Amino acid sequence: MTSVHGEVAPGYEAVADVFQRTIDNGKEVGAACAVTVGGETVVDLWAGQRDPRRGLEWERDTLVNVFSSTKGVSSIAVAHAHSRGLLDYDAPVAQYWPEFAAEGKERVTVRQLLSHQAGLCAIDSPLDLAALADPDAVAVAIGRQKPAWNPGDFHGYHGISLGWYESELVRRIDPQHRTIGRYFADEIAAPLNLDFHIGLPDSIPTNRIAVLQAPQYLARMPLNIHKLPFGFVKGFLNPKSLTARTFGNPRELGQPLRYNDRAMMRIELPASNGIGTARSIAAAYGDLAAGSPILGIDADTLTELSSAAQDPKQGRMDQVLRQESRFSLGYCKPWPGFEFGSDRAFGTPGAGGSFGFADPQVGLGFAYVMNRMDYYLVSDPREKALRDAALQCARRAA
Repeated sequence: MTSVHGEVAPGYEAVADVFQRTIDNGKEVGAACAVTVGGETVVDLWAGQRDPRRGLEWERDTLVNVFSSTKGVSSIAVAHAHSRGLLDYDAPVAQYWPEFAAEGKERVTVRQLLSHQAGLCAIDSPLDLAALADPDAVAVAIGRQKPAWNPGDFHGYHGISLGWYESELVRRIDPQHRTIGRYFADEIAAPLNLDFHIGLPDSIPTNRIAVLQAPQYLARMPLNIHKLPFGFVKGFLNPKSLTARTFGNPRELGQPLRYNDRAMMRIELPASNGIGTARSIAAAYGDLAAGSPILGIDADTLTELSSAAQDPKQGRMDQVLRQESRFSLGYCKPWPGFEFGSDRAFGTPGAGGSFGFADPQVGLGFAYVMNRMDYYLVSDPREKALRDAALQCARRAA
């Protein structure tokens, strides 16, 4: 039996039981789970190995890349800016970023952009890692992008590009013109004492970071088609499809093991390379779920985050994921087949299985992170079992 480390508050033992079973069943290499309720930590668990090749254990301060779970953390920075009166969700993006109006985007609102409705999931201008390290170069490439559909008619997961658009928007509205990674570090991570980074500082030792386990990940995708929408797999393997183009520029961003490279960690990829602890993700969501006593995000912004999504005109079929989905202000909202918490809940899952969310109805912040990557787009069974247990405990205690 692998030892599980950490602490669990009375009434939340069921979460620890689920975590122990998952570890013992061999479904993990290394993982962590954290839950806050009412701003207080009630679950903080970790177990397994951060680097099995070297026999290194997962420790209390182990960091791990969480792929698209980064989006929800990044979007807290945008919500903070909204709360400070720096932007209006229903204003045109071009009001803050005039160059964005190119190619017929002059009427696209901030809300549409953040809700994956702008048709800007795939970027046509070739990018490389050097360009991604230059915010000005990224801004030019994404600002001139032509939408893949009439904005507002459909939605499609902006799997990589959403973070770039959010960062440039923050740069335009922030009086200090910080990137979203810097804004997050100063305005969100510092007040909450988070160990989470969008663009990993050189001062953090590589030895602290869990090594992602995804051997032949893309080659094995067809063997895991029962875990994924068929249309998504078909599109991902067709380089000309919108799905493949969404994740393929530059090509390295669609290759999970490249995220083990320090060069990839260093770049700010606000949609896909956040690195941190489950404890930090749960604390960030927990502050929002508890009414934001520390960050001070105002009630109007919190109401926006917890309100129902405004679906696109042509329905919920995702043009990239090829399944129904719901998005609002940088977050997933619950939909049939992906129920997490109440209808007020919001969060984002990440490739491989990670997930973080808030449920203001019970004041809960939740996070699960791991280094063994599986193939589910949402509701990885490892995560779902922990999420369900945490919600049941929180509802029982309410």
